[in-house]
Amino acid sequence: MRLLPILSFFIILCSISAVQAQDMVSGKVLNASNDLPLENVNIVNLNQVKGTTTTSEGDFEVQATVNDTLYFSYLGFRTIQVRVTNDWLKYGSVKVKMTELGIALEEVVVSPITLTGYLEIDVKNIPIYENSRYSISGLNSGYEGGSYSPGAAAKALGAIFNPADALYNLFGKKPKQMKKLRKMKENDEIRSLLQTKFDRQTLAAVLQITSVEIEEILARCNYSKDFMNSANDLQILDAISGCYEEYKVLKR
Repeated sequence: MRLLPILSFFIILCSISAVQAQDMVSGKVLNASNDLPLENVNIVNLNQVKGTTTTSEGDFEVQATVNDTLYFSYLGFRTIQVRVTNDWLKYGSVKVKMTELGIALEEVVVSPITLTGYLEIDVKNIPIYENSRYSISGLNSGYEGGSYSPGAAAKALGAIFNPADALYNLFGKKPKQMKKLRKMKENDEIRSLLQTKFDRQTLAAVLQITSVEIEEILARCNYSKDFMNSANDLQILDAISGCYEEYKVLKR
């Protein structure tokens, strides 16, 4: 009789281990043209908002369950999305092949800045972006001012009159996607990934919105064009997240 509780304990333990094992999928990412492994490929589970990168041998492991979608991105290669299947979990590691992009480089004209060697003169010739982020006490809204954001004052006045309505059309219709923002901010792998990206593709894929909608959100949250064009994806994430938190306060 004493063996029954012990046996039950081991059965439960094995079941838990099996479930935990199914929560991880592994594989190898290869270049489709030559089957060579790709290092530092960015991989994000769009459903669970978990991220990782491939090793020098192209290997990866990430938390996932059946029907989760994994998003693969790598500079110079076409991004792909792969669905996690029962067979993947059952038979183990799979090979994922990525295709190189054919990029036609356009002519780039660089306007040189002539330096005189005199610090006081040269400093005046170098363009400086002086946009600053401001907030209005009690309004829970911010805006940018500066020579590269001439409409900041008008946007601030607009925010005073009806800020909640302006943001409802953007955030109110996508509550599930916006809730992923917090998960993205808490995941160190994804934060590191976004810090090196400027194309908004990963953000758009995780939040299930377009790059145009990202720009619209930032515009409604009173961020300047200069910020939108120069910020990396992590800065964009933090900006959208801050605006979403303001929206939730105003909604109450």
